[in-house]
Amino acid sequence: MAYSLKDKHVLIVGGSSDIAAALATDLLREGARVTLAGRDIDKTAVAAKAIGDAVRPVALDLSDEGSIQAAADQLRAVGALDHLVSVATERAGGPVVSVERRALLAAFDAKVLGPILLAKHFAPMIAEEGSLLFFSGLGAWRPSSGGVAMAATNGSVSTLASALAVELAPTRVNAISPGVITTSAWDTAVPDKHELFQRVAASAPARRVGEPSDVSAAARALLTNPFITGETLHVDGGARWA
Repeated sequence: MAYSLKDKHVLIVGGSSDIAAALATDLLREGARVTLAGRDIDKTAVAAKAIGDAVRPVALDLSDEGSIQAAADQLRAVGALDHLVSVATERAGGPVVSVERRALLAAFDAKVLGPILLAKHFAPMIAEEGSLLFFSGLGAWRPSSGGVAMAATNGSVSTLASALAVELAPTRVNAISPGVITTSAWDTAVPDKHELFQRVAASAPARRVGEPSDVSAAARALLTNPFITGETLHVDGGARWA
């Protein structure tokens, strides 16, 4: 039976994103306690303040294990942690013949290496019936030219969730794979985001692109269902079949 998020403490890593903001807002509405974590503490504090005065900001750099451990120690001092959600991402697009190693490492730090270290330092403090939730992406199931890094990192997230679900049991571990979502991240990712949205909406079975609220609803469903673990939930409007 699904349980309530009221009074549960949820840590969201990558807290300055639109999806993080939507999820944090919905969690607060359901009575949860929310901590936002990000590499830039000033930016994270601004994002937390915009969501609500009750949201706690904390510094956490997924490329720095010391930073991850320090954040874990800081939160351990304020009580139990029920759920950890990492929405962090770093783009490393472009043809494989021109991709730079440092960009690849940044992408893997955000999606794979960082989440492994999050599990290392935070899983021991997750409360009973709690969970870890990581973010994959459509690029793993619909690879495109110039998307090798995205395919590799997002595909790894799904495998990681399954492996951690076995190792960390009974703590649950799942992943979400969003499709094209109307966030500000697209402002600089593509030349014309509106053209992209129209094209995706025309081809996807759902006949629209996603909203941050769609992803938030899926995330909360995974957080509150104690019988789902090791799974990847696709929130892409069926785009991987288009």
